[in-house]
Amino acid sequence: MTSSPFNVLFLCTGNSARSILAEATLNHLSRADGRFHAYSAGSFPKGEPNPLALALLGAEGISTEGARSKSWDEFSAPGAPPIHLVITVCDQAAGEQCPYYPGQPLKAHWGVPDPHTAADFRDAYAALRRRVQLLIETPLDSLQRSELQRRLNAIGQI
Repeated sequence: MTSSPFNVLFLCTGNSARSILAEATLNHLSRADGRFHAYSAGSFPKGEPNPLALALLGAEGISTEGARSKSWDEFSAPGAPPIHLVITVCDQAAGEQCPYYPGQPLKAHWGVPDPHTAADFRDAYAALRRRVQLLIETPLDSLQRSELQRRLNAIGQI
């Protein structure tokens, strides 16, 4: 892997729960080796993260410092970090026309049901954590783009 991180953007409509969970989890699990840097955004951001998402992350020992609900337009603006992979985590966002992200990032859909209760949040977190762990274990440098795309799609089915 090159010295620069593989930047992943998790998208959801409101950027208040699932995408926030995925962003924080990937950053937490990959912090030791710095291979990944995660971001999150939404097509219609709610303005603040869901308190249940923040509480769950805190209970898991995952930092929520800097967590905020933001528009996906931030990542197509001048000066935005290069995005290598865009992952939608809700079905509605998967069907929306995303902004243009320079560099032809890979795209995958890892749909997770919209959480409403504390139990739903735990289920969403468990599914996303499992998928994020599989992403971390993926040998990015040794796979051709088509094989990497296939694996990313397969992770979304788990």
